[in-house]
Parts: sequence; C-alpha cells; structure tokens
Amino acid sequence: MSPKPPMWAYSLPTALLLMAPFDILASLAMDVYLPIVPAMPGILGTGPAIVQLTLSLYMVMLGLGQIIFGPISDRIGRRPVLIGGAILFVAASFGLAASSIASSFVILRFLQAVGASAAMVATFATVRDVYADRPESVTIYSLFSSMLAFVPALGPIAGALLADRFGWRAIFVTLGLLSVLPVLHALLRWHETRPVAAIRSRRSFLPVLRSLAFWTYTLGFSAAMGTFFVFFSTAPRVLIDRAGYSELEFSLAFATAAVVMIITTRFAKRFVARWGKAGSLSRGMVMLLLGAGFLSIGQVFGTPSFATFIVPMWIMAIGIVFTVSVTANGALEKFGDIAGSAVALHFCVQSLITSIGGTLAVIRLQGDTAWPLVTYSAIMAVVVLIALAWLQSRNRLRT
Repeated sequence: MSPKPPMWAYSLPTALLLMAPFDILASLAMDVYLPIVPAMPGILGTGPAIVQLTLSLYMVMLGLGQIIFGPISDRIGRRPVLIGGAILFVAASFGLAASSIASSFVILRFLQAVGASAAMVATFATVRDVYADRPESVTIYSLFSSMLAFVPALGPIAGALLADRFGWRAIFVTLGLLSVLPVLHALLRWHETRPVAAIRSRRSFLPVLRSLAFWTYTLGFSAAMGTFFVFFSTAPRVLIDRAGYSELEFSLAFATAAVVMIITTRFAKRFVARWGKAGSLSRGMVMLLLGAGFLSIGQVFGTPSFATFIVPMWIMAIGIVFTVSVTANGALEKFGDIAGSAVALHFCVQSLITSIGGTLAVIRLQGDTAWPLVTYSAIMAVVVLIALAWLQSRNRLRT
C-alpha cells in the first residue's frame, strides 16, 4: 500500500465548497454572537465575567478538543472525526437557542466548541493530506483566510439584524440550520484522505514540540489570531458602551477591519512568493506593532471612536493576513506523516495562548479600552520576532 494520501478528483473550487463551510461555521459561532454580548448578562441573569467565559471557553475548547481529535483522525480517519464533530456542533447550536440558564448555556458553548474543533482539525488535516506538496497549498490557505475574513465582516451584522428582528435565540437557530447542509454534503462526498503511513505511525508529539520552526510559526499564528480575539472581546464594550454605537453601527464598524483583511488576502500569494515564509511573518509582526502604537496614541490623547480604535485595527488586520498565510506551512512542513496530530497541536497551542493570554489581558486590564489589545499584540509580536531571528540564525549556521 502506498504511503501517499489519495488525491481528490475534485477541482479546487469543488473541494473548497466541500471543506470551507466547517471552518467558516466554527468562526461564525464566535462572531455572529458579538452584538448581543453586552445584553447577555441580563438575558442569562449573570455577570459580565460569565459572558466573557462563553467567549474564552469557546476558544480554549477549540484548541483542547483538537489535541484529542488530531491523533484520533490519524488513527480512525478524517471523515468520521469530521462527521461526528459537525453533528455535535449542530445539536449544540440548537440547544443554545433553547437555553435560558447561564450554567446550561456555558456547557452548550463548550460542546459547540468541541464539535467545531473536531471538524476543523479534520478539515485542515485533509488539506494537509491532499495539498501539502502542491502549488495550490498557498492558494487554498489564502482562500480560506479570505473566506474567513467575510465572517467577521458579515457575522456581527447578521447577528445584530437577527437579534433585532427575531430575538437572540434566532442567532443560534441560524447556526444550526446553516450547518445541516454541509453535513449532508460531507456525508455524500467527503472520502478518506489519511495517508497509509499515518495508520502505522505511533510517533509522539515530542518531535513536533522540539521543533523551533513549529514554535516560531505557531507563536506567530497565536499573535495574529489572539490580536483578533482581543479585538472582538473588547470592541463591543469600547464602541457600544463607551462610544455609544448601536448594535448595527458597531457591526458595520467592526466589519471594516474584515474588509481590509479581504482586500489584503487578494494579494497574499504575491507577497508570500516575494518575501517567503519568514519575510511574511516578520512583516506581519511589524504591522501588529505599528497598529499597537497608533492604538496607544489614540487611547492617551483621544476618546473611543472609529478613528482611534478601528483605523489602527486596519493596520493590524493587514499584519494578520501576512501572518496566517504562512504559519501553517511554516509550522507543519516537516510532519506530513502525522499531519492530523501536528495540525491539532498547532491549533491547540494557538487556541490556548490566544484564549488564556487574551482573556487575561481583557480581565486584568481595562476591557473597555484599547490597552488589552495593545498589550497582547505588542508582547506577542516582540516574542515572535525574537524567535524568528533565532530560527534564521540557527538555519544559517547549519548551512
């Protein structure tokens, strides 16, 4: 039996139509919920800290679930992990729509995240199986980033409109309904791509954890995604509570950062080809630092507004796209025979750093100011730049 993964007979657009919904829905479950976050303490009869937990717990479990499902996908295959996780996501989404108690709401968000993590790791392991050594790999990661950029652009707007017209429960009913068709599509057309070598492989996580390249690019991914996590954790409080925006005005302002990501993604392939993985990562981190600097100026000398909070985020959004276009390949290129486990570890570490570091920044600093975003982004960008310099220095010594 060949150790190479089977090649899909699907064209790239057809494959994206099959795979992308699971990644998009996992992100949509966070973003579509944002406009009602300030109202949820009153709805659930709880405090803001518990509502923040429903955001943070989702991110934590999105990572921890993957550390379980990655190795499982290497053992039993990508398809059963994806189908099982997607069905759990559907069930939890409908359960959230029926919940009115804080404790059950938190538990169902946990289960929703577990289902999302299983579907995500199976999706990205399949991408790794099929496209790792093909030129389409940069294209597919960039296209995924582009499609994901539509989620924070449209998700909060859709959430605000649904909540205003039909009530907050409609948000989670919609998530469940949107998930049904991708599950049915996958049941019919998603076939197994796990390499035969992965069936026989019993390698541990240790080689991955000892890789400086893995840590450098995973930390870069954590810096980028954590920046966006802290942004959407603080943006409702900054713009709705302090700047006086309505839910729809907030959603439209929030969407502009995603539009910047969409535009930047159109040129990502050209940037990566010119700068390479290391050059793209370093430029991404510089953009995060530059955006953090402008946020600091706005916080000290201005008041919460579109100009002082959203416009600096445009700069950071460009850095996020530069970064996420290369981090998966940079972190995972040496671990094709245990792609499921390596992808899971990559996303687990990123989710833990993002959720724990980002949540601490939001809670310990003033969550209705720009300081959590400034602090998280600046610290992570500096750490990544130091790690990248170390990696490049070591590579030069080896050559």
